[in-house]
Amino acid sequence: MEDPTITLPLRKRARVEIIPLIDVIFFLLATFVLFTLSLNRIQSVPVELPAGGDKVPTDLLKLQVSDQGNVYFNGELVDLTEVPARLDLWSRGATDPKVLITGDNQARWETTIKVLDFVRQAHIAKVSMETHTRPTGR
Repeated sequence: MEDPTITLPLRKRARVEIIPLIDVIFFLLATFVLFTLSLNRIQSVPVELPAGGDKVPTDLLKLQVSDQGNVYFNGELVDLTEVPARLDLWSRGATDPKVLITGDNQARWETTIKVLDFVRQAHIAKVSMETHTRPTGR
């Protein structure tokens, strides 16, 4: 038999407390704001943008590599073996030599890397690689 003196505790209704939830949300918001404010220190590389107009700098050399492995030296078709001598001669005459290496739609990396090595051997420090293709020889 059951003992009538033992009583079970009454069940309380569950309540959702809003105030601690609001505190947590404000804490997360404050953390997010402080974190995003600390992102203002962005490391960047200084870039000199070209001046407007159609004028091409005289010290800029365009080297283009075609799909056949041909090299165009400022639009003139030259043999790959002639490139080092031409680069050396051209860099001596330029006051601030700059080289732009580009390729056509099917250019191979092997020849492009050889041309880049020739530019390095000529001690030309300002080298750019064009990221879009253009028709062969232009």
